[in-house]
Parts: sequence; C-alpha cells; structure tokens
Amino acid sequence: MYKIETYEEQSFTMYQLSNEDESSWITVCPERGGIIIGYGVDGAEQLYLNKETLYDRKQNIRGGIPILFPISGQLESGKYDWEGTTYKMPNHGLARIHPWEVIGTTSDEDQASISVLFESSIGTKDVFPFDFEVIFTYTLRQNQLFIHQSYRNLGEKDMPIYPGLHPYFKTKSKLLSLKTDTATYYDYNDDSIKEFTGKIDIEGLKEAVVLENKHQELEAKIEEKDLHIETATDFRYTVLWAEQDKEFVCIEPWTAKTGELNRKEELIMVEPTKSLDTWVSFQVL
Repeated sequence: MYKIETYEEQSFTMYQLSNEDESSWITVCPERGGIIIGYGVDGAEQLYLNKETLYDRKQNIRGGIPILFPISGQLESGKYDWEGTTYKMPNHGLARIHPWEVIGTTSDEDQASISVLFESSIGTKDVFPFDFEVIFTYTLRQNQLFIHQSYRNLGEKDMPIYPGLHPYFKTKSKLLSLKTDTATYYDYNDDSIKEFTGKIDIEGLKEAVVLENKHQELEAKIEEKDLHIETATDFRYTVLWAEQDKEFVCIEPWTAKTGELNRKEELIMVEPTKSLDTWVSFQVL
C-alpha cells in the first residue's frame, strides 16, 4: 500500500509519497515552486539537493527537479518583446520562484499521486501578461516517477509558452553514456554543432549542450545507474548541464531551446480556454 505523509522542515511543509516499505519515494515542497526535492529508488536517493538554497527563499534552488515555465532557459538581457511592450523575465521563468498550492492527493495499492497548482496573479502579469493555470500531478509507481502537466490559458489571447524540467541527478562522474536517436548535438560553449557518438563528457563545461529528440525516448548511464526517460512529443530537446566541483548532472527535457521568446520560431501557442496537456516519465533501472 502506498502512502502520503507530511512533515515540517525549516518552516516548509513537505509531502512525501512512498511505497509500503519506504524503499521508493518522492518528496515535494509546494511552497518552493512546486518542486520535487527527492526521488528514491531501491532505498537510494537519486537527486542532488543543496539544502541551503532550498531553505533560503531569496535563492534559486540548486537541486531537485525545478519546474521551468513559461520559458526554459534565458533571454537576451533578460527581456522579450510582446505586442509592442518589453517585459523582463527571470531565467527559466516564474514557476520555480512562486509558491504552489496542493489541490489533491491519492494513494492505493499500486501508486501515490499529488497534484499542485500555480496560477497567474497581479505579480506574474507584470512579467508575463497572461492569465493561466498550471497543474502538475506527480505519480510514484514502483521505480517510476511520472509527471503529468497541464498548462491552461484562462485569457482571451493566444498564450506563448515553452516549458521544461531541470532534474539534478546525483553523480560524481560527468561522463554520460546516452542511447538516443540523434546524430548531432549543439554545444553552447563554442556555439557549434558536433557529432554525437553516444557519450558526452560535460566535465568542465561552463555552458550546456543540447540534443534534439526525434522519438521522445532516451536512456542514460550515470555511473552505475541506468536512467530511462520518456516524454510526450512536445519535449523536442534534451539539455545537459553540470557545475564545476558539484556532484550532479542535469538531464533536462525542454520543449524549445533557450532564447525562444526572443526568436519566436518554436513557441507553443495555447489558445484561449485551451490547455497543453503533456507528460514526462523518469525511471531508474
């Protein structure tokens, strides 16, 4: 029987979903951007987390699985133009820096789920002039973490988005073996397209590299762990990034590349009263 428990930590309410013997779990901190801060498989934590950044509301969290919405990545000078007005937008958007609300939990013999909500407000509309409702449902099922996402446009004009996820997986090695269908990748460190040979060493790289997904399926070997990632077709890219001397690698499903709200070539336009419903699945094998 799966279960859901809550506990307080540094003034934050945490929700932990786990199986009966607590060998698999996910831990969610709704107040800090609806973020997953823990994902356990076979009794071992799979995610890196810098707890100092988690507890400090003024910092962006380094670790867990931050939610990237309405954009993934950065913009030129942190700005974009929309219908004749210039707006400032933080890196990776708004979702990770605002509190989310828990709107439902369920558990039974096979799985446990939690749904969290982020809504537009006066503050968000100064940065992103749209009315929206975003609901994430996190589901733990054995060794699988399934993330269903709904991005609903509550306004009267088409809403541009290109969301993503930013998972930090624990590892000492930055050498990644990847099984995917792409033949090349783009390296932001020297702005060049390079041949993909099945392995990428991101040790010492300051900027990210990005692979284009054709069949929305990727297998990665991180030290002794085999990670299987599947996504809906909306997630066209996988971004790889690491930080010097930190024991993690980020393997990030994105729907468009960084800077898209400046280029406006691959934006997802959500029509009024409609929603983009999509998903990502992680499994450690």
